[in-house]
Amino acid sequence: MTDRPYRFYASEISYFSGKVRPALRSKRVPYDEILPTTAAYREVLVPRTGLAMIPVVVTPEDETWQDSSDILDWLEARFPEPPLVPATPVQRLVGYLVELYADEFLILPGLHYRWSFPESETRARQDFAIMTGDPRRANRFADQVKTFAQLIGVRPETGPAIEAHTRELLASLEAIFETQRYLLGGRPSLADCALMGPLYAHLYMDAVPARLLRETAPLTCQWIERMNHPDPDGFGSWLAGDALAPPLRRLLELIGRDAIPLVLDTVRAFDAWADGATPGAEELPRGVGMHRTALRGVDFERFTLSYTLWMVQRVQAAHMALGVGGRTAVRSALTGTGCTELLAWAPRHRVVRRPFKLFLER
Repeated sequence: MTDRPYRFYASEISYFSGKVRPALRSKRVPYDEILPTTAAYREVLVPRTGLAMIPVVVTPEDETWQDSSDILDWLEARFPEPPLVPATPVQRLVGYLVELYADEFLILPGLHYRWSFPESETRARQDFAIMTGDPRRANRFADQVKTFAQLIGVRPETGPAIEAHTRELLASLEAIFETQRYLLGGRPSLADCALMGPLYAHLYMDAVPARLLRETAPLTCQWIERMNHPDPDGFGSWLAGDALAPPLRRLLELIGRDAIPLVLDTVRAFDAWADGATPGAEELPRGVGMHRTALRGVDFERFTLSYTLWMVQRVQAAHMALGVGGRTAVRSALTGTGCTELLAWAPRHRVVRRPFKLFLER
C-alpha cells in the first residue's frame, strides 16, 4: 500500500457516489474526489471500464474499481477497520438486505422526485451541466436518465404510491434515529452507506424532496450529515447480542411489503427470458424487455433489469454463508416482515460479473 491517495470519480448528486463516499470517510481512506467532466469520461472512465458511469475508484496501484457494491467489498477487505459489515448473522444479513432495497427499489423515489417535478428537473439539469462542464452533453444525459426513469416505472399513475412509500420510509427512519445514531446501533454499516445513495444524493440534494426531508425528517437529515462527516473516533458499537432495534422492524416490514414483491417480479421475469437465452461470452444487455408488476395496488409495466438478479444473488450468498445456526437466527428475526420470501426464492439461472460486465452463467 502506498501513501498516494485513491482517486474517486464521483459527484454529489450521483446516487451511487453517495453510497461509497461515507465508506471512504469512515475508514479514513486517503482519497481525492474528482468530478466526472467530459474529459474525465473520455480519458479515464470509459477507457478503463468501457462504461460512462460513476462512481469509479482508481487505486494507488492503478487498479480500477467500478460498481458501488464491489467498491465497498474491496474497501472492507483492504481497510477492515472500522468494519462496515457486522460479523453476527442477523445484523450482517440485514445490511445486505437494506443494500438491495436501496439499490434496486429506492431508485423509484430517487428518480421520481428528480424527474417528475419541474423544479427538481431544472435543478438537476443545471447540476449536470456544472458537473460535466458541458451543458449540451449534460442535457443529452438528462434526457436519457429521464427516459430510463419512465422505463422502470416512474410515471404519473405510480407517483402517489411512490410518495406514500417514501413518507413511510422517512417515518421509519425518524423512529430509528430517535434511539440510536445509525441503523444497527452506534456505528455506520453497509446498510447506512447504501441508504445514503437515494437519501443524500437525490432526496436531500434535489429541490422538491429537500423540502420534504427538512420539514418532516430532521433526525434523518442529521443522520445524513453525520454520515457525510463521520467521526470514526466517536463510533460506538452495533447493538449487542445481534439485536435489531424495534423501530428497525417497521422498516423491514415496509421493505417486505413494497420492495420484495417488486424485486421478485423483476428476477422472475429475467428467469423467464433466460430460459430462451444461450449462456456464454456475450455480455448481458442492461434490460431484457418489460414485465408487469405492482406497487400498492397500482399495476404497471417495468423494464426487466439484468443487474437486479446479481444483487439478489448477493443477498442470498450472504445468507447461505451464515451456516445453519445463522440462517435459523435470521429466519426468526425476519419472520412476519415479508423479507424471507426473497431468501426462499430459488432462481433457475445465475448471472456472473466479470470486470465491469454481467454475463449469463453457463
